This record gives sequence, C-alpha cells and structure tokens, in this order.
Amino acid sequence: MDRLATVVIGFYGTTLDRGRGAARWERWRPTVALCQHPDRIIDRLELIHPPREAAGAAQVAADIAQISPETTVRLHPLALADPWDFEQVFAALHDFARAYAFDLDAERYLVHITTGTHVAQICWFLLAESRHLPAALIQTSPPRHGDRDVAGQVQIIDLDLSRYDALARRFEAEHAESLAFLKDGVDTRDPAFNRLIAELERVALRSREPILLQGPTGAGKSRLARRIHALKAQRRQVRGELIEVNCATIRGDAAASTLFGHVRGAYTGATHARAGLLRAADGGLLFLDEIGELGLEEQAMLLTAIEQRRFLPVGADAPVESEFQLIAGSNRDLAAAVRAGRFREDLLARIDLWTFHLPGLAERRADIEPNLDVELRRAGERVGRHVTLNREARDRFLAFATSPAAPWPAGFRELNAAILRMATLAPGGRIDVATVDAELARLRRSWRDPEDDGLATLLGPAADDLDPFDRVQLAHVVAVCRRQPSLSAAGRVLFAVSRTRRTAPNDADRLRKYLQRFGLSFDALRPDPPR
Repeated sequence: MDRLATVVIGFYGTTLDRGRGAARWERWRPTVALCQHPDRIIDRLELIHPPREAAGAAQVAADIAQISPETTVRLHPLALADPWDFEQVFAALHDFARAYAFDLDAERYLVHITTGTHVAQICWFLLAESRHLPAALIQTSPPRHGDRDVAGQVQIIDLDLSRYDALARRFEAEHAESLAFLKDGVDTRDPAFNRLIAELERVALRSREPILLQGPTGAGKSRLARRIHALKAQRRQVRGELIEVNCATIRGDAAASTLFGHVRGAYTGATHARAGLLRAADGGLLFLDEIGELGLEEQAMLLTAIEQRRFLPVGADAPVESEFQLIAGSNRDLAAAVRAGRFREDLLARIDLWTFHLPGLAERRADIEPNLDVELRRAGERVGRHVTLNREARDRFLAFATSPAAPWPAGFRELNAAILRMATLAPGGRIDVATVDAELARLRRSWRDPEDDGLATLLGPAADDLDPFDRVQLAHVVAVCRRQPSLSAAGRVLFAVSRTRRTAPNDADRLRKYLQRFGLSFDALRPDPPR
C-alpha cells in the first residue's frame, strides 16, 4: 500500500524563521527544522506569511529546497490588520480551511503550531479540534542544551489519539467533582435527577443568564442556589456574594425598597438611604425564591434591572448599576400565573431560558437512603455527638420512608427534621427501633388530614367502591382498633351493647371476621406494628 503524502500547514515565523548568511544554518529555525529530520519526510509545506514578509518566506522556501528537495513549498500571503485580534485571525484561518482542497485519501495533514502568534496557535487548535481542519498538530522545539543537531525535537499531537485519554479523564474527574458539589456530597441514585444536575452544572459554568428553579416546597431550591454560587466562586466566575430573599416575605411598599433600595426622604420614615439587595448582589448571584409572589410593579423593575443592568432606587432621579446573575425559585406554575394576570409575561420569557423542574422527595424515593446517611452525619454535628443507626432500625425507617404511605409533603426539610429528631432522642447516640417507631408515629399523625378517613391508604382503589354507609362504619371501626391494645379490647368497645345480650360473647372473633371482609387485620391497623 502506498504511503499517504505528508502535508504541513503553518505560519512563517517572522522572528524565529528569519536568517541571513551562512550563520543562519547554525540557528534553530522551526519551519526549516521541520524538514531537517531524515526519518520524517514532508512532501508539501503550505507556508502562510504576511505580504510584507514575502522575502523572508521565500528565503525559507529556498533553504528547504536545499536540505529537502523532495519537499514542495507553497507560499500563501495572508493580510491581517491585527494578528492579535482573535476574531480576525480565526475568521481568516477558517476561510483558509474552507477553501483548501483536502484530499484525505492521498494525503495526511499536520498543522504547525510553533510559529505564529499565540492567538493563531489557539485558532489552529480550535479548527483542528472541531475537524474544520482534518489535521493533527505538529510542534517543534529547539535542541536541548549541548545538542549540536539544530533540527531540535518534533512532536505530533493527534487530538483523536487515545494517548490523550489522560487529559480527557482530568476533565471528566473535574466534571464529576462539580456534580458531587452541586449535590452537596449526596450520591443520588435517581436517574432523572442526576441528568438534571448534569445539565445544570454545564449551564451554571457556561452562562450568566437567569436560571429558574421550579419545584414543590422542600425540593431543595435554596440549597441548590447556594451550591451554584459556591461552584462559580470556586471557578472564579463570581467575585460577589450570594444574596437570598424569599419574595413571599416582602410585600407592598417594602418590596421595592428591599430589592431596589431608596434614597433618603423617598417616603415618610426614610431617614437614611438604603442600597437594596440588587446592589448588594453586584458581582455575585441574586436568589429570588418564590419570585411569583412579587407584585407586578416590582416585576417590571426587575425586568429592567436584568436587561439593562441598571435600575432606579425608590425616589431616585438617576439609575444605579449592578452586575448580578439571577437565580429565581418558584413552587408555582408561573405560566398559569401569567394567564391569571399575576405574573408578567415578558419577565417570565426573560427568566425562562434555563428552567429546571426539581422533583419533590416523594418523586425521588431512590434518593432517600443516600440522603439518610448524609443527614445523619449532619444531625450528629448539630447535636454534638456521633450518631449511628442500627441495621434493624435503618431497614424499618427506609421501608416506611420509601413506601407510598409516606407522602413527604414538605420534602427534604421534613426528612431532615425527622432524622434530626431521631438523632436528638437516640439513647446513647444509637438510633434504635423504638426511636424509629416513635418518629414514624409522629410523621403519620402530622400527615393525617382531619377530613381523611385513612381508608384510601389502607384499601387503595377499593376504598372508592365502598358505599358511604359502609365507609363511615369501617372508618369508625379502624379508629377504635388503633386506640385499643388488643383485638379483644377493641371488640369489647365496639360491641359494648350487643355483647350484654349474649351468653357467650366472642367480641374478638366478631371483629376479626368484620375486618376480614375488607382484607384487613387488627395488627395492620396498629400505629406500632408488632416486631
């Protein structure tokens, strides 16, 4: 098989390649050195040069003809008004690549990155990495100290070669660290949530546009906003602070003053000027949680501040400036709020570029176990002692926490509170089954709707098939059973009148048979199931 011809594309080095007289052969000249390696044949050299350096480029071509007559040198004058202007250089080299007649079946291409400005070197790399130039990179370097061979060293950098997997692994490791950081060290298992965090990490590090975090109360919007700010601060992408405000806590006249500040005398009682939170967020991030609670007037002022980076404090005649990135949070459907006239459509359009819907804890049951481990450690730090959870107690808590019987309406806040309570009450710092059972009973009581008879949880869809009469009766029976210590005791309460007319009452058997009609047992109704 015939070998592919080797073609090198590069700049004439206006400083390093220059040379006159016999002394030039004693100097390392990178473009000439390309052709001084006997084991590396260059079939053609495409030499780009400024028009005013035509004589120097021609001298290099003549010298290469002497030392490597098999090399054809083609000169390409390229006028650049400013060789340090990135946009101009990239456009010129991009045009060169588009116009070049590449023949990949017959030729192999290398781009010489040693000569030219640093801007040109970067542009060569970008064009090769994006495959606009179907070429590897070739780098030459001068001979080591004491080496008399002026050809120096040469290295080919193929961006597709597996030898650079180590570099890719570094980026992958950094990416993994960023994801773990955003997840606050929790090894989450929910695939949809992990995909969301991966996309959010890319957006957070590549964009300064507003980010909208939507999700139910307790989904972790505030914590995630803090992690985004900390991650950007680590990468030196922000210099300012994270300013947080829950918009539901500021209403009326105070809202505009809190957010945008006011001048002295702006209204009665304004004895001092106030900078406002938008100015405090200059150079950093502003997290407006529950942004849907803002009034329409404040929404209009916020839109101006986002788009123009300037706004008018209350009572001011001149605008002030603030460079901040907005992260907005909402547990409401803002599109529905727009239709209802409670939220500005233009503001939603501006903050809806990057919207992430955070699922609640009930939608991420696979992540309860890894969160349990992390929150148990944090709870131990809060109570000031090492707290553990024995295997039986752990299994008991997780079986309930991950089941449909646990709705977790307040999300992660509720889970964290449950773990903190158990850590506080744990005898000797070890959470046992009794501590878990007490917490589960507490959670059940807190979740019970006064108007909910609980039968839907017990019976599932079968509860909808009950007649209202049977439903009321069964709900009363269940409530009595849950208050009594035994089946017999519950039977005595429920059949207190009819049992006096029987010579041999068997209240427990009557109650057992009644419950069996609905597929229930007494033990299943007790708040603390037997162990």
